[in-house]
Amino acid sequence: MTTTSRLLTLLSLLQARRDWPGAVLAARLEVSDRTVRRDIDRLREMGYRIHASLGPDGGYRLDAGSELPPLLFDEDQTVAVALALRSAPAVGAGIGEAAIRALATIRQVMPSRLRHRLDALEITTVGRPGDAAPPDVPLEVLVTLADAIRDRQTLRFDYVRGDDDSGADGGAAPPRRAEPHHLVAAGGRWYLVGWDLDRDDWRLYRVDRVHPRIPHGPRFNRRAVPGGDVDAFVSARFRGSDVDAWPCRGTVVVHLPARRVRPFAGDGTVTAVDDATCRLEAGSWSWTALAASFGRFDAPMEVVGPPELADAFAALADRYARAGSGRRRRQAPASQAR
Repeated sequence: MTTTSRLLTLLSLLQARRDWPGAVLAARLEVSDRTVRRDIDRLREMGYRIHASLGPDGGYRLDAGSELPPLLFDEDQTVAVALALRSAPAVGAGIGEAAIRALATIRQVMPSRLRHRLDALEITTVGRPGDAAPPDVPLEVLVTLADAIRDRQTLRFDYVRGDDDSGADGGAAPPRRAEPHHLVAAGGRWYLVGWDLDRDDWRLYRVDRVHPRIPHGPRFNRRAVPGGDVDAFVSARFRGSDVDAWPCRGTVVVHLPARRVRPFAGDGTVTAVDDATCRLEAGSWSWTALAASFGRFDAPMEVVGPPELADAFAALADRYARAGSGRRRRQAPASQAR
């Protein structure tokens, strides 16, 4: 092993765990303790802060320094960092430009085999910056799905049924067959957008429930996502619609100042009527859900339209009244006894 390659191996070992006995490092590198000490001194000259402890149990520890020295990553770490940078726009906090520059730096020095894997990881982020980060999904699953998307290969996979699909396809008996099109990070989850060959329709699959089968199926000609926009298509599916709009939209006049309603209006539109009232237009996946969402402002209001929204308010009022009267009936005997 040359001096340079030995230094790189030593640095990689020091990054892998907190403490290393000197004798163990010498054995791993197949050199003497004296050579390890010289190599440690060389790394210190490069800016790495390495703490040494003396004695029979002495060893070395790579400590944090005042500046960030060059780092070494193994292949999986490199792809993981690149994937995190690709997903940075969904995090917000103004790091998008810095993430792009960091990704370009990493990609420039990547071996071609890693660059090939990275180029397959095309991620679409849906939602507002600050949404919850996607849950842990095995990196090899994301890479497998990304490779199938890039190579236009039919995906064969088992899909685990869940109780809460939150807009995704609920799953059926495995195996499933789909033409994979996009990986999406949305609402704190990873999704796969694909054309389900058995159902002859587009589906959203929760990636944490996807278990790919190898080998993949035959290659396919890519279809166009409905509307041609993945972001709009996924947003529409989450809203229970085929277009990027709520299927039910209505307007009310709320007896609150616009400044008090606007922070809690979500994607609704708030327009001031006067200092004490405002108009709120919003949408939801059903009229009843929309009426209930307006109720969160806990203030008098009038329905502007449409009639379906007024009917939903009436239905909710009757439902809540019956719920309240049931509680009063259960309490009545105790009240009469007193």
